[in-house]
Amino acid sequence: MPFETVTLNDGNKMPAIAFGTGSKWKGQDVTEYVEQAIETGFSHIDTAQWYANEDSVGKAIRESALERSELFITTKWSGLTSIPDALGLKQIDLYLIHNPNAGGTIEGNWREFEKIKEEALAKSIGPAVNQIFFHPYNYAQNKELLEFSTKHGIVTEAYSSLAPITRFPGGPVDKPVQAAAKRLNATPTQVILSWVRSKGVVIVTTSSSKEHLQEYLTVADLPPLTEEEIAAIDEAGAKGPSTIRTLVRSSHIRLAISVFQMAVGLWGVYRVWRCYI
Repeated sequence: MPFETVTLNDGNKMPAIAFGTGSKWKGQDVTEYVEQAIETGFSHIDTAQWYANEDSVGKAIRESALERSELFITTKWSGLTSIPDALGLKQIDLYLIHNPNAGGTIEGNWREFEKIKEEALAKSIGPAVNQIFFHPYNYAQNKELLEFSTKHGIVTEAYSSLAPITRFPGGPVDKPVQAAAKRLNATPTQVILSWVRSKGVVIVTTSSSKEHLQEYLTVADLPPLTEEEIAAIDEAGAKGPSTIRTLVRSSHIRLAISVFQMAVGLWGVYRVWRCYI
């Protein structure tokens, strides 16, 4: 069973899992890995100008022989260009601001995004989606941001959600994750991704291994975690080492909410304006 889609606040639909081309792929030719992800079953590809590999992502998309409508492509602006030309696509599905401090003002940059949508260069723009570093050890710090996003119809996407395994093994989360994995006959990786889904959050993940990609996609076939299992992972995550918890400071969360408050306000003005033209 494939992953579901989520409906964005502009009515467009987005697959609830994406193959990411950031982190270790930055500046590399990812043609082979994007092709492998598509062949394995990923239909959502996430890239960014900052990753400096949009050209190879575009090449993989064109060489896939799939109809453009069969793929959902996200990229992110970092002040390098106003239009994502490197992908070589006439239109992208989702265009986000990677860093609001990349240059100019939030208001000015947002006006440029409105023009991109008006010119049909992108189907959706922020604040339809917000991507965050999200895993059990920083859930408590991100809870306010998640609640704000839900209230305003903003879909949250998570990257690096497997941090408890890849970066911080041996922590408090291991025990409840392993218990759930045993019940489900699943892997710890699959349990953590199931936990992300339980929060209503879209997954952005990556791997050079086809086996790992298959492992990620089969999460959609697993029964959901129980409320008790989710609560146990939440509680264990709150006990994570202080070095983990300080990766997400309250001041950063407040800044993110402030930026999105402004973006939501501008988006509301834009939609009203569109009704009168």
